[in-house]
Amino acid sequence: MNSYVSEVETAFKNHADPENAEGQKAYMRNQFDFLGIKSPIRKEIQQSFLRKKNLPPKEELENIVKSLWDKPQREFQYFALELADKYTRQVEAEDIILFEWMVTHKSWWDTVDFVAPRLMGNYFKLFPDLRDKKVEAWLNSENRWLMRSALLFQLKYNAKLDTLFLEHVINSLLGSKEFFINKAIGWILRQYSKSHPQWVIDFINRTNLDPLSRREALKVIERKGG
Repeated sequence: MNSYVSEVETAFKNHADPENAEGQKAYMRNQFDFLGIKSPIRKEIQQSFLRKKNLPPKEELENIVKSLWDKPQREFQYFALELADKYTRQVEAEDIILFEWMVTHKSWWDTVDFVAPRLMGNYFKLFPDLRDKKVEAWLNSENRWLMRSALLFQLKYNAKLDTLFLEHVINSLLGSKEFFINKAIGWILRQYSKSHPQWVIDFINRTNLDPLSRREALKVIERKGG
């Protein structure tokens, strides 16, 4: 085992709390085991491992992430997310393969909703020419988590969000009965409505959105009396 991973594992297991673990597992619908480390404590434990001087070489990142992903307790996947985020200035074109792997393995909203806006979102800013082909593949993949990522990678783009591309992605997913897809459509529209409410209102008025997507999209606008 990589010594870095071994040290992280030891540190985390030293703070395991079986009682908390049961509650965390239940919250995640019993899909993953947990050590029972609450988020503030986990962030404190991992702080030293994420300091720049202690980070492993970039070429070791993929193996480390996959080793952490292979562990049964969900805290190790959370740490892998934070670790990958530390290399945003060293991202290479082939890193999208790792990000897709993270989305499609041990998939649930808690990891996907970090990878898509943080890792994939940053990636397409650096490699915009690869965006269209890659996202089109996700839309045709029949994998709900890649489809969700196609929506959410622009979540933090704010004024730089590509509305024409977002329209294309949403229109490609209209008619889906998948909760996590329709929820994400509403989420990205709600986020964009914070800065561009009129665009969102106009889009909703001309688009046959799922009721869930529509409700989610309008939350901020209705709260402000729009």
